[in-house]
Amino acid sequence: MIEAISWKYRTGSPWREVPEHFGPWQTAYERLTRWSADGTWARLLARAQADADAAGELDWLVAADSTVVRVHQHGASARRVGGNAATRRDAADDDQEGGRHPDQ
Repeated sequence: MIEAISWKYRTGSPWREVPEHFGPWQTAYERLTRWSADGTWARLLARAQADADAAGELDWLVAADSTVVRVHQHGASARRVGGNAATRRDAADDDQEGGRHPDQ
């Protein structure tokens, strides 16, 4: 069942497309939801992490790829006033609190 669940999430396919050699898709789905609700997945992950950490095989480095970050659907069509606000510079540049820079 774990192979069926991993296949489903690895491919992004719908449950009904899980190959028959994994068994009925309904069984994999029901097992996933049951194990998620009763904490089985959390215990499996904690055990695997503890074993890997004890063996020195675990690297706790985490990286987030921001190349697919997109604007919210309501922000995509917002009107711009005065051009691109991110690159616009003028003599009245303010700091983040809304006040003038001390050297101006």
